[in-house]
Amino acid sequence: MAADKRKFSDTFLRSLQSAPTGLRVEFMDTVVPGFGVRLTDKGRKTFILLARYPGSNNPTRRKLGEYPSLSLEKARKKARDWIDLIKDGKDPRNEEEAQRRAEQRKRDDRFEGVVEAYVSRVLPSQRRGDIVAREMRREFCGRWTGRPISSIERRDVIEAISEVVERGATYQAHNLFGHLRSFFNWCIEAGDYGLEHSPCDRIRPNKLIGERKSRQRVLTDAELRAFWIATGEIGYPFGPLYRLLLLTGARKSEIGEARERELDRVKKALVIPPERFKSDATHIVPLTDEAMKVIDGLPVFEKPNFLFSTSFGVRPVSGFANAKERLDRLMAAELGRPLDPWRNHDLRRTMRTQLAALRVSDTIAEMVIGHGRRGLQRVYDQHSYEREMREALELWADRLHEIVTTSA
Repeated sequence: MAADKRKFSDTFLRSLQSAPTGLRVEFMDTVVPGFGVRLTDKGRKTFILLARYPGSNNPTRRKLGEYPSLSLEKARKKARDWIDLIKDGKDPRNEEEAQRRAEQRKRDDRFEGVVEAYVSRVLPSQRRGDIVAREMRREFCGRWTGRPISSIERRDVIEAISEVVERGATYQAHNLFGHLRSFFNWCIEAGDYGLEHSPCDRIRPNKLIGERKSRQRVLTDAELRAFWIATGEIGYPFGPLYRLLLLTGARKSEIGEARERELDRVKKALVIPPERFKSDATHIVPLTDEAMKVIDGLPVFEKPNFLFSTSFGVRPVSGFANAKERLDRLMAAELGRPLDPWRNHDLRRTMRTQLAALRVSDTIAEMVIGHGRRGLQRVYDQHSYEREMREALELWADRLHEIVTTSA
């Protein structure tokens, strides 16, 4: 049965309801040869092009798209484009796929797209991968959005890092430059982005930023008292979390991402699995009575998972920056003076310094803060030192109690 031919219009296409049950009906356009619409018994309207495609001896139908998602005007244009390609001996599907891939490559070459590829392929295996991803997005993606990765030049890197230096964040500037250098080196090694040279090459960070100095900030006894009072005021989750950081000397992620299943309440210890520990080994954090007191005061969720959470244990806590600002304000108010800047990591240095003052051996003190043994000692000395670490932490808990309960 010959297809009904007529000049298509939107009025005509909208008037089509459905074909008889189990059948499909076709209508052909009188404006563009071979262009038509197929109507199903479900009321679906599909634009088609009937033509002899390259590699085929007989005319066949191919779908162009569905109406009204594809407008009549655009469908006619697509049909004409296909007819022109067929006249040139080209298969329209192959040409469209080649164009799609070219556009995809163009999108993938944008800086922010390459960063996301780096984030998904490389950073999950790195302990600080989440931090690196967050800093790359915050500092560079907004700055270079839409730019091809190959367009980022040495001067762009210098300008970006110089702005970080100008705001006084020299330590962070070194970290950010390191992120960029690793990122561009990966781009070159991947071989997918046409890069042969890194814009970080021939940039000397010590000259651009200044010498990278090790941080030496240690909280004073007065500041520790203010810290303890302030953490009592800000409440869950950050108040008890910060107290555990100080009591244990553990890293922020080791406490902030701790799960209920990692907590051994009988042995009074937090057992950090290799995937969450810097040295890819299980790390045991002995918990003193004071630390257990903090843990026992945590809320119990219906489905226990993360100890510190604002989503009923489903996800670990986030938003440290805002919590730290509030903590600083409370500490300054308690001290009655401006607070010298300090970072979360300085709690570990403070605790380590206090252990030295308590005459805890360097070996035990280093193990308490999670600095693993190295070289032959790591190979031949398999003693866990858990008892010695617990004794050191109890000494520190007693000393901290003395500090925070003594009037200034």
